[in-house]
Amino acid sequence: MANMINSLSNMRLLDDLARKETFIHRIHPLIKLLTTVAYLTVVVSFERYEISGLLPFIFYPILIFAFSEIPVAPILKMILLIEPLIIGIGILNPLFDHSKVVLGGIAVSRGWITFLSIFIKCSLTVTASILLIATTGMDRLAAALRMLKIPKIFVLQLLLTYRYISVLIEEVSRMMRAYSLRAPGQKGIKWSVWGSFAGQILLRTFERAERVYQAMSLRGFTGEYHTGDISKLSFKDLTYFAAWCLFFVIARIYNIPVWIGSLFTGVIR
Repeated sequence: MANMINSLSNMRLLDDLARKETFIHRIHPLIKLLTTVAYLTVVVSFERYEISGLLPFIFYPILIFAFSEIPVAPILKMILLIEPLIIGIGILNPLFDHSKVVLGGIAVSRGWITFLSIFIKCSLTVTASILLIATTGMDRLAAALRMLKIPKIFVLQLLLTYRYISVLIEEVSRMMRAYSLRAPGQKGIKWSVWGSFAGQILLRTFERAERVYQAMSLRGFTGEYHTGDISKLSFKDLTYFAAWCLFFVIARIYNIPVWIGSLFTGVIR
């Protein structure tokens, strides 16, 4: 129950954060979408044993946090909810890859290096995706997708799924609250009632979806979801996109931590 309430509050928090008026929030949604796609593409393009080359890409979410004035703690909580899935994806690598590599005089399994690389990549990409929603909002993201000529039906499905998943969570939490009141002192739901419980959720979902559609039809919904007016691209938007792309390309071509380390040791000598 508490987890569902937290999920619901997290979704509302992202919508509230997207209404801020900071430098990052005023950047054109299409530019922020393309910048995030470029960031994700470059981060996942590194080979599986790369760790040091990924470190400069931490600056992207750090600067977005700083300039958008988004609180770090609630975003980190959302990321921590996904971390078990990320660990589950990479935890088998140390079991299958036993080859060794020497780092700083210490023999380390390549499997653990692969696991750490996957962990960093997933954490960076999840953080960038959450920050994109938190600084843009789903309505403006949908408008940006339409500007990229993404088919209307896909954008509409994405938008309605995001918008009404909170309604589904509310229905489930209401049923769980009713169940706990009828079975005081019981932890969780018994396995024997999960079938009827899931069936009731399905039926209530259909009924709620029908009521939502009727309400939308009465308000003139004809299959087109209006996301509001989007301003034209400005020189500031293009400069923002060009600056980040230049940084991504430089950080991808050159291993900046190794380069700085070599420069520093050269000065010491």
